[in-house]
Amino acid sequence: MAVAVALATLTGAFVWFSGSEDRALDGACDGVLPTGQVRALLGGDEAGLDVTNRTEGTFGGKAAKAGQGGGKRANTLSVRCRIAAEGTGHIAVSIAGSPRPRAEYGYGELYTAVPARRTLPVPLGHGWSGLFATETARLDDAEDGTATTAVLLDCARRGDSLLITVETALRGATTLDDPAVRPDFVRTATATARAANDHWGCGARLGKPVRTVGLPVNEDEYEPLLGAGGTCAAVPTASRSAVSTARETARDRAPLESCVLGTRDGSPLYRLEAYYGPYAEDARSQYTRDYDYENVTPAEKPAGRLGRSAYWAGATCPHGAESALYLIRADAADGETRRRPDLAYERAALAAFAAASAEHHGCAAPTLPKG
Repeated sequence: MAVAVALATLTGAFVWFSGSEDRALDGACDGVLPTGQVRALLGGDEAGLDVTNRTEGTFGGKAAKAGQGGGKRANTLSVRCRIAAEGTGHIAVSIAGSPRPRAEYGYGELYTAVPARRTLPVPLGHGWSGLFATETARLDDAEDGTATTAVLLDCARRGDSLLITVETALRGATTLDDPAVRPDFVRTATATARAANDHWGCGARLGKPVRTVGLPVNEDEYEPLLGAGGTCAAVPTASRSAVSTARETARDRAPLESCVLGTRDGSPLYRLEAYYGPYAEDARSQYTRDYDYENVTPAEKPAGRLGRSAYWAGATCPHGAESALYLIRADAADGETRRRPDLAYERAALAAFAAASAEHHGCAAPTLPKG
């Protein structure tokens, strides 16, 4: 089968050519995909594949020599490829170097996001810094066969990292509810990360093969806050705000952590989030323009109050990594929380959450907002 493939030249222009399906797959995402695994997931050798590919920018030492970002450390590497098989599904991969040039800040997301609103992403574990995420974790839901895996590689070169994000969508009988199936969605990402680590000279510490991975946490999977042992551990309850339940995940080196605090029946009141590496950079970059008129945002200060909607804190992390960002926000569905805000509790909850998360990640004690 003939396919069209877009390749970026060193100048950033794109060159289109036709070639064999095998050649296109071998060259996809700059040649770092595990082609055997990709073919197996999408139906084997008999499946006809449609491959699109784009690679541009530089990373690491090459980016430094190029003097990009106005003389400051910045990476412009951006790799995207998509492999689709008619009737079977697709695999979409993005690879981005971090940190990005400041010229990119405020113009949409710097990195491919993972689904994190309806469900809470879970850590990959097994020595990886990564996430496994879905829009839903419901058996037989329309999105049941779709999952996103993110792997963060903290490179040996101080402050540099690679973020690999893989969306796998499979049609048919595949269900994420089957624990034997879920690792198949993850292995493409970890294998790509291994190859990317060598290909771009990252030199990161890699994890082990992922043989098990949990399901993202659904909205009705709450528990008593007093018994929390994961991302919500140490966060206090509050009688005035009626905070007594929690939705949480394990931490396990996840670059994005979430803790949802709720009422006795699980109705959400507050959402706590911790961002590390590229996710912290991305979150701050959104405030560069979105909240510029307030002049006090996570983009300018390590801690503070964001209007009437949130508090944030920050922490310095080792090896030149982006400073961690911690947020507490009132849930948008609960107007009463904003009409009668319990500001002292919000600061206390953020302080406990940020301190526990920072310690887990080896970061310094967080800088906290004042009253």
